[in-house]
Amino acid sequence: MRTAVDDDLEGGGEGPGPDAAAVEEVEGLGGTAEGARRLPSWAGDAALLAAVVVGLVARFVQRSPLWLDEALSVNIARLPVGDLLDALRHDGHPPLYYLLLHGWMDLVGESDAAVRALSGAFSVAALPLAWIAGRRLAGRSGARWSLAVAALSPYLVRYATETRMYSLVMLLVLAGYLLLADALHRPTRSRLGGLAVVSGLLLLSHYWSFYLLAAVGLVLVARAWRRPAERAATVPVVLAVAAGGVLFLPWIGGFLYQSGHTGTPWGEPFRPTVMVQTMLADMGGGAVGEANLYASAVVVLVLVALFAARSPWPSLRLDLRTVPGVRWELAVVALVLAIGTLAGYATDATFQGRYAATVVPLVLLAVAVGITKVPSPARAVVALAYGGLSLFGVGWINHVERTQSDEVAAAVAEQAGPGDVVVYCPDQLGPAYSREMPEGLVEVAYPTLDRPDRVDWVDYADRNAAADPGRVAQEVLATAAGHAVFVVWAPGYDTFESQCQDLVNALGAGRTLVEQDGAHHYEPATLSVRPAARGPAGPVG
Repeated sequence: MRTAVDDDLEGGGEGPGPDAAAVEEVEGLGGTAEGARRLPSWAGDAALLAAVVVGLVARFVQRSPLWLDEALSVNIARLPVGDLLDALRHDGHPPLYYLLLHGWMDLVGESDAAVRALSGAFSVAALPLAWIAGRRLAGRSGARWSLAVAALSPYLVRYATETRMYSLVMLLVLAGYLLLADALHRPTRSRLGGLAVVSGLLLLSHYWSFYLLAAVGLVLVARAWRRPAERAATVPVVLAVAAGGVLFLPWIGGFLYQSGHTGTPWGEPFRPTVMVQTMLADMGGGAVGEANLYASAVVVLVLVALFAARSPWPSLRLDLRTVPGVRWELAVVALVLAIGTLAGYATDATFQGRYAATVVPLVLLAVAVGITKVPSPARAVVALAYGGLSLFGVGWINHVERTQSDEVAAAVAEQAGPGDVVVYCPDQLGPAYSREMPEGLVEVAYPTLDRPDRVDWVDYADRNAAADPGRVAQEVLATAAGHAVFVVWAPGYDTFESQCQDLVNALGAGRTLVEQDGAHHYEPATLSVRPAARGPAGPVG
């Protein structure tokens, strides 16, 4: 189903655009434009099936233990609902995902595989929506390429294997995208109601959804202004998107408290160019050189989708005015990143590539459309290169360990006795590393010496600036009372500066049992120990 949003923004009519006639000519994953040699249909089917199977398996095979954010999600979600909502006030996120995870864990348990499977299920559910969206944009070929691109997306795979809300966000973005198109075509009560519900669920899933809905609203206002004849359909859609805010109202108190006391004290605002670069690199798998090649391929294919009309081999005709297809999708992406940049500087908030979950599905749809516009046989070369980079990113994501907690915990279990003390510095190491630790230990987090299973982000920077490593070390030694003290620590965390190294020195924990390995772990740590002032009591189990 096609809407007129693209032409509205450019002042065009409702016609299908210069390249629409070729949409259905290009068939299948290995299809060709008219006049070019066509691959056997079974080859395209086999390639698509292989891409989907690999993508599905990759969404459920992560072996690394949970890292900080995942462990925090589990530790908050396991609380009774009332306590859960109160804990979130100190965490900085809206409640929907945590409530869903709470119910999920009641059904399937709290093992790493079990809690990650919820995100995997959300990601799998997004694939048929990507197929439908691609078909509306570029016919059968667009559907197949959208499915293949989404199935092998390193970004979608990464967050399918992480106990966080980002797969849920991407599922809701695709659902909202399809509902919005349907509502613009015919704004029935059910479609408008569905759009309002999805908008509200997005707001309750991640706060960057505010920027997404604002961007969508701006595009719809532009549509109403440029095409008065369509206002009767556009205005109800704008109101439906805004009505989603009603679902957010019960959480408004928690949001206001978080706004005043939490935020992102561990990072600085990003310039827009760095924000785009970070998003594209994360789309390709993260901190690996090949991710930059993937990012370059995404940029090229997005530009092809935006400026190229389908042409017979060996030509590719460009229209610098842009062509219908993904104009409004990319306008929304640009607006979200612009609003996010401005908000970051206004509120001193940082950016992480995972926040781009609100726009990555739209970027991937544009990539798929770009591939369909490349004439064969060049399309096969482009698909091979893009697919190879995608597979590398997926492999890298499932190769790199997210935390060193299993290695550190194994070393503690081998050396520690009952009653020994483990200190996590900073407290951000506590949730993931304590999850793997053996029982029978006294575990505390620096600087508060509270339990290590959660991080209290309230006034975080001010609290850490006032901490005294020497005083904390004295309290730890008093608690240890002659037992060994193990310190799980890492330097370089914002707001802590040299405090963790100072703590290690003050404790006299001069022996290193595990070296920090940042080359192979996303969240590494060093394990140091101050031996017990007693004979060994035997390892804890």
